[in-house]
Amino acid sequence: MMMMMRRAFRHLARQQRRPLSHVPESAVYGGPRPQDVGAAAGAGAGAARRVTVTTLRGKHRRGEPITVVTAYDYPSAVHVDSAGIDVCLVGDSAAMVVHGHDTTLPISLDVMLEHCRAVARGATRPLLVGDLPFGCYESSTRAVDSAVRVLKEGGMDAIKLEGGAPSRISAAKAIVEAGIAVMGHVGLTPQAISVLGGFRPQGKTVDSAVKVVETALALQEAGCFSVVLECVPAPVAAAATSALQIPTIGIGAGPFCSGQVLVYHDLLGMMQHPHHAKVTPKFCKQFGNVGHVINKALSEYKQEVETRSFPGPSHTPYKIAAADVDGFANALQKMGLDEAANAAAAAAENAEKDGELPENK
Repeated sequence: MMMMMRRAFRHLARQQRRPLSHVPESAVYGGPRPQDVGAAAGAGAGAARRVTVTTLRGKHRRGEPITVVTAYDYPSAVHVDSAGIDVCLVGDSAAMVVHGHDTTLPISLDVMLEHCRAVARGATRPLLVGDLPFGCYESSTRAVDSAVRVLKEGGMDAIKLEGGAPSRISAAKAIVEAGIAVMGHVGLTPQAISVLGGFRPQGKTVDSAVKVVETALALQEAGCFSVVLECVPAPVAAAATSALQIPTIGIGAGPFCSGQVLVYHDLLGMMQHPHHAKVTPKFCKQFGNVGHVINKALSEYKQEVETRSFPGPSHTPYKIAAADVDGFANALQKMGLDEAANAAAAAAENAEKDGELPENK
């Protein structure tokens, strides 16, 4: 019996060491590149430890700022992960910066789940938070059902919901009681632009400012682990941050919040299209000019293709021996494809001049 168990364990160990079938072979692709999270974040080996809600509470308690960036797909998630960002938010802003809508309202839960799954595959270190999109949490029961899907199907660690109406507070409380971490969102809540009359800052009057603080406190009481403060004056954000015992994450709310969040495309300066310029917020600092780099690279690619300078020898890596070229050309001639045979021979001659063809053996 013991011998059989040992054999079973050895078989299992061999299976675990077996290369995964989805890893590309080097014959075609260069293979996956490991992400050196610690080096990228400048924080050593400890940077690779997974961020949790408890991690954020610890940073808040120590007065350390919390970093949050949105991501919507695998590549952006890998970049956010590599940079050592604390929280990766899969925002419903995808409706605008990815799908080209004027508002966040059109995006559905099913589409959001696709974005969540892609991000979850790319970001292994940050806390992953998925937005509940408009129309999927109008009652507590539906809110819990939607939140469960975001975690089970989307691979997220927590969800975010907007607003502070009594129904939203009840929804947040129900989701927390279902065992799901919730991030609140007050101030400018883009899903409520029909009521707000557009993308308008909040908290600019006494009543509005008090409402921002009251709503944040209500979300804390409902069990939220953090609250986003969007587009409110800095004194209002400072008051809310002081009044709360949970972290505040500012976006267009000044420097006094517990942390900051920006949209991936906005902070990178990725989009220069007039449509995106129309929806790029005033408060966003562009930390890069990636859009210019992308446009330049695409223009250079177009030019090199049109002038036939790409692909050159260094980007034509797959070889065929000279003897096989002759056999291939003969086979084409027997098929009646004389022009194709001539084209193959001419290409082989050109490759031989560039030293591409392997020697006959």
